[in-house]
Amino acid sequence: QVQLVESGGGLVQPGGSLRLSCAASGIIFSIDVMGWYRQAPGKQRELVAAILPGDSTNYADSVKGRFTISRLNAKNTVYLQMNSLKPEDTAVYYCNIRGIGSTPFDSWGQGTQVTVSS
Repeated sequence: QVQLVESGGGLVQPGGSLRLSCAASGIIFSIDVMGWYRQAPGKQRELVAAILPGDSTNYADSVKGRFTISRLNAKNTVYLQMNSLKPEDTAVYYCNIRGIGSTPFDSWGQGTQVTVSS
């Protein structure tokens, strides 16, 4: 069983920055897609950013140019650097990692709160 542990959320003023981290542990032979999702109160969970093997990336239009996703394969870790944060970025952020361990896995982090407010 592959488990994910997130860190890095918190309260930040508009225009500020935060960096989220998500580390996977367990039996992992290979990792495919690594992504970040978010869910604001009363809204559906949405994809924020994803990174594929070879480091190709996808971003939601609302975060393009402000957020950067990256991965460190040696540590089975994915990061989300968030700059120029806006109040509408306030949400619980979840990481998602898919790959092959003792069996194929599709694991989610526990969620970390990001609040952008003055």
